Amino acid sequence: MSFARLPVIVGFGGFNAAGRSSGHHAYRRMVIESLQPKDRQETIAGLAVMMGLVSFVDDAYRDTEGKALDLAGIENRFGAQVLDGTLIRRIDKTFFDVDAAHWQKSATLGAGESPLVVEMRKRDLPEPVPVNWQVEAIDDDRVRVTASSGLEVKFDSYRDLPVKSAGQLPRGFNPGALYNSHYHPRALQLAVIGASDAIQSTGLEWQVVMNSVKPDQIGVYASNVMSQMDENGFGGLLQSRLKGGRVSAKQCPLGLNTMPADFVNAYILGSVGQTGAITGACASFLYNLQAAADDIATGKCRVAVVGCAEAPIVPEIIDGYATMGALASEEKLKKLDGTDEADPRRTSRPFGENAGFTMAEASQYVVLMDDALAIELGADVHGAVGDVFINADGFKKSISAPGPGNYITMAKAVASARAILGDESIQQRSMIQAHGSSTPQNRVTESQIFDQIAQVFNISGWPVSAVKAYVGHSLSAASGEQLIASLGIFKYGLIPGIKTISKVADDVFADRLQISTKDELCKQPLDVAFLNSKGFGGNNATASIFAPHVVESMLARRYGDAIFARYKDKREQVRTAASTYDLAALQGNFATIYHFGEGLIDEALIKVDREHLSLPGFAQAIDLTFTNRFADMCD
Repeated sequence: MSFARLPVIVGFGGFNAAGRSSGHHAYRRMVIESLQPKDRQETIAGLAVMMGLVSFVDDAYRDTEGKALDLAGIENRFGAQVLDGTLIRRIDKTFFDVDAAHWQKSATLGAGESPLVVEMRKRDLPEPVPVNWQVEAIDDDRVRVTASSGLEVKFDSYRDLPVKSAGQLPRGFNPGALYNSHYHPRALQLAVIGASDAIQSTGLEWQVVMNSVKPDQIGVYASNVMSQMDENGFGGLLQSRLKGGRVSAKQCPLGLNTMPADFVNAYILGSVGQTGAITGACASFLYNLQAAADDIATGKCRVAVVGCAEAPIVPEIIDGYATMGALASEEKLKKLDGTDEADPRRTSRPFGENAGFTMAEASQYVVLMDDALAIELGADVHGAVGDVFINADGFKKSISAPGPGNYITMAKAVASARAILGDESIQQRSMIQAHGSSTPQNRVTESQIFDQIAQVFNISGWPVSAVKAYVGHSLSAASGEQLIASLGIFKYGLIPGIKTISKVADDVFADRLQISTKDELCKQPLDVAFLNSKGFGGNNATASIFAPHVVESMLARRYGDAIFARYKDKREQVRTAASTYDLAALQGNFATIYHFGEGLIDEALIKVDREHLSLPGFAQAIDLTFTNRFADMCD
């Protein structure tokens, strides 16, 4: 009997409103009030460096005046600034001014019964000249225009944006400064630094990984939902004609939503293996995770980099979601709280009295390997992907409305994990990472699903967390944020509470759920976390993620004591290398991987025969020997 290969998580990284994901630092920012002093101070110091408040020079943290600081000193001087400049907050003016967002107002200029007369440069005349214009030359450069029926114009104007908060990268942190990012849209900058962070978090030399597998056994599965909509991507492409500008040669290709995968292949890994960019609205990360986990389980690939990067904090995208009524506007929050001023840090309120979700930017990537390769290389295992289930809603009356598909995905995920781990794990040592979008409809429908599944599987006091309360809704990357938070929970045993609500809303189905407003210490180590995601259009996905102690037990059983002991010896070196990277990143040295124009393959040196294809620079050849898997159907 052949057994499926287990997709184990050997690295994770990225950046969001809570900071850097690797080393569990973004997770630690969410539970910072509950951490031990050393962990808290390390994370605050790392954020202070990211935000430009502190630098690391001559083997010491130093303030802007060059004075050396220890970790406690950094917390005392900059702790408040760090906390204020992270998580959900008022949109920084480095994006745009939410009180005076630019737009264009149309108007018709005229002079009553008299024609409108204006002077302008000859080269500024429209092409063709309108038929109701009379043009006479003033000199070689200027003309006088007489418009008999007035002139339609657009004025630069500024107006208040109803939505004023978002989950933004730590204040002062510039992702493009970490590598040569000239003309890269922000989402691609996030993809590069996020994937690089994940790769380096493994503690493995990437060339060693590549030499250990065939070139076509590495896969990259990554995407985003909104493409790249700032001025360096599709945003600038679509605005250029209206603004009288020119389209650049980069805006169209760099705007594609495949770029968070393509850039990783071309400039970080140098991979020639499987690639995919799957989108399923807000469940996109889990769509990519399913493809990667399935390919590893069947042996199609042995290493997979999975992720999403989204940068949607632009006025047009916020306008779009706000017009749908999906976002928490200031007026809604004021009315909800009965106050004259909304709290910009409490706009996202999963399962509480809420008014809509909060937009966010983020990049989250994980590195998966099959269990055999992890054992061979001594890779540190942070968890494993059990299953990912995806189901649609069927007929819908509204593309954004919830439907029955999430009942299917959630029930299948719990049933699958029960089949692997048993009843006790599911009933006593599992938790849910809720989609928790912070809309009134979501809090009812999602909690009802959880409650019904809990009844079926005899679960009570089921812990529910919702990371969007901290970092907002990063659309495609949202499930990645759930996954990386779960890895932190496995390590520290702290389930982040939903601290932006004072109590669970009365219409939430909470009888069998534990939804806390403060961090909760697990009574015993968790075995499994269920990641639940719901996307517009009926894109539902639920994944089961196994804790590292569960995975270790599975690996020891599969490989035996002797092999597993050798694995643990190798793992110590890998952990040391990962810790070295973590310390360097805390000190501001991210050493972002970006190989532009390097290591190009000379196609003239490619060798092909009937059994193999060999590429220069790759240790192993690609296998071309295939068997007929449809032999029973052929002569």
